[in-house]
Amino acid sequence: MSDAQDLMKHLRVRPGHRPRLSDRDTKDDKHFSDEKAVKAQTKEIAKEINHFQDALFAEGRRSLLVVLQGTDTSGKDGTIQAVFDYTSPLGVVTTAFKRPTEDELAHDFLWRIHNACPKRGYIGVFNRSHYEDVLVTRVNGLVSDDVVHQRFEQINAFEKMLTENGTTIVKLMLHISKDEQKERLQARLDEPDKNWKFNAGDLEDRRHWDAFEDAYEDALHRCSTDWAPWYVIPADRKWARNAAVATIVRATLAEMDPAYPKVTWDPKSFEIE
Repeated sequence: MSDAQDLMKHLRVRPGHRPRLSDRDTKDDKHFSDEKAVKAQTKEIAKEINHFQDALFAEGRRSLLVVLQGTDTSGKDGTIQAVFDYTSPLGVVTTAFKRPTEDELAHDFLWRIHNACPKRGYIGVFNRSHYEDVLVTRVNGLVSDDVVHQRFEQINAFEKMLTENGTTIVKLMLHISKDEQKERLQARLDEPDKNWKFNAGDLEDRRHWDAFEDAYEDALHRCSTDWAPWYVIPADRKWARNAAVATIVRATLAEMDPAYPKVTWDPKSFEIE
């Protein structure tokens, strides 16, 4: 696995730049070639993430928000499991956003998102997010392009507000190829223990592949900022996907550098009988 900063620079969407997803590698053999070695290193990184989370919780002043977006079968659930496998569940809160409820629809689109943002001391992980409201709603024609562009500005302002109040944000788009998605959808039909994952609606979304790709490119372009960057993660190979996400999360926490609070008393002054 190559240097973390080199990887992040390679995968990051530069502010003001519109990426072409069709030109982005969905496997990335350059950074991840030795599957066995990469899997072993990912486990060690996951253990380091646990250490940083413990210090973040003890510090109690800041939080980290990890946003995961991707087309169906891109592996959001599997990524969460691999990256946070060693992290205490007491300090990580995962929120899976599904179709809004009637109560949520009665508020602005960011209302339910803000309510789920991590408290100080915690890592929050979003499985899907507020970006559904500029992706799915747009492709399905539920909102106009004018509303979407307005929402881009509102999202940027919202995320900046979060960062100014102590939440570091990292956003990860899990990028798979159309062929790989076909294989994963077929597996959900062929393997009995995966049947429950199959949703016929996924086939309808698949028919709009180009429209979703265009919507993603627009969102990445408009909402990758200095304060809340987007990274496009090669996700065709699950172990490489997990390694990339773990590396970025670990590097982000290292940059935050959470510290255990110093006590004002001398531990040696106490004697336990």
